Amino acid sequence: MKKILLSFFAVLLLGVAVSCSSVPERNPSLQRHWMLVSFDKFSRENLIKNNAEIKLTGAIEKGKIKGSANMGCNSMFFTSEFKTNGKVKISGVGSTLKACQNMELENAFIQKFDKMTNYSIEGHFLTLSDGSGNAMKFVAADWD
Repeated sequence: MKKILLSFFAVLLLGVAVSCSSVPERNPSLQRHWMLVSFDKFSRENLIKNNAEIKLTGAIEKGKIKGSANMGCNSMFFTSEFKTNGKVKISGVGSTLKACQNMELENAFIQKFDKMTNYSIEGHFLTLSDGSGNAMKFVAADWD
């Protein structure tokens, strides 16, 4: 009887540990269209003019969200994994290869985006940061 109970509790605890590590499959406060409003040396007006955005609305596979981004020229894609402890892992960042007149924003974004390791959601704002003072702040596109 003790072995059965111990086995049951071990499975239960393992299930709790696994479910606490990643954000649930569907999280409407996170999985949405986000507009970039603060990043590096770029003004808010510049970010808005370039339609700087990320979309965390793609398919979810094993707790990882397929996302897309645009900083005014090329279409970008990535995989993101948001953990319940405020950690994020961004990987597989890629882009189309159009040559555009002003690629400064896009190049800066690509260089720093996959280095973001922390996230927070406060109201309609998503902030990504790297722990070294670099941050990207987004506002939900459907928020007025």
